[in-house]
Amino acid sequence: MGKQLISPLNSLILASFVFLMGCSLTPASKPVASSQRPGGTGQDQGSSTGMRSGQVTETAQSSSLEAFRRGQEIPSASRRSAGSPLKDIYFDFDRYSLQPEARQTLKANASWLKTNPSGRIEIEGHADERGTNEYNLALGARRAQTIKDYLSTLGITSDRLSTISYGEELPVCKGPGESCWQKNRRAHFVIISLGPSS
Repeated sequence: MGKQLISPLNSLILASFVFLMGCSLTPASKPVASSQRPGGTGQDQGSSTGMRSGQVTETAQSSSLEAFRRGQEIPSASRRSAGSPLKDIYFDFDRYSLQPEARQTLKANASWLKTNPSGRIEIEGHADERGTNEYNLALGARRAQTIKDYLSTLGITSDRLSTISYGEELPVCKGPGESCWQKNRRAHFVIISLGPSS
């Protein structure tokens, strides 16, 4: 009789343990950082202004997440591009390969980075709303990493580049349909620091 009581009790304890371990996992919608921010510890030590502690910067841009946290609308590519020397890259549905026009844009971005050798950037990977959160976070990470790898082939050192994926969490366009979704399948560049010219 003692063995019969122990078996259900062990099962109950095991089931409770598995349930509690599942509850303690990080939510899937949290951004995935593929590498730490250049020159930092990998932790966001900055305030909501987009500045990171310990960095001397002339210019720093807010990331898409920081703008979202402040309740600001994430600007469309045309409005963002007007104020940034680095242009966004767009991807085909469910792809992370670079199209010829994306390579040309990246060459221009690399040229700006070479002209500004102290500049450090974060590459944000984004996806449209189709697919699971987990899948889109992974897709955004692959998109950002593809761009980082390509910029490295153009002579930009990897210590100046960091990546993060927001998946589908921070769309620039919230309407249904392909015309909107194509704007969300992107990689966005955030200038983390831009020191004095050398």
